Amino acid sequence: MNFYNKQGKPIAYLADEKHIFLFSGKAVAYFVNDAVYSFCGKHLGWLRNGWIVDHDGRRVFFTENTTGGPVKPIKQIKPIKSIKNIKPIKSVKEVKRTKSSLSSSWSALSDESFFS
Repeated sequence: MNFYNKQGKPIAYLADEKHIFLFSGKAVAYFVNDAVYSFCGKHLGWLRNGWIVDHDGRRVFFTENTTGGPVKPIKQIKPIKSIKNIKPIKSVKEVKRTKSSLSSSWSALSDESFFS
């Protein structure tokens, strides 16, 4: 599964049904059920209807399987995947926030900075 930003640029991919990597090979996040966490334990958002959404319900990334939401741009060509770096040790997870209603707008963090 690939994650595209609001310009259609491929930003990251799901490597093994759980861990998200940038195309540079850096491991940046992972899933616990539908919640997305950074390796430092920060709750980032959720996977909902094929979208990664932020805490305000705004759309951050779309996948090939998204439904609903804002108009998706044309997908750009995926870069070649670099060799995956070793995954960092997972820190203690912060408590995930309550899901907000889905917004039809894009998040301002629709790029690699979402994972910071």
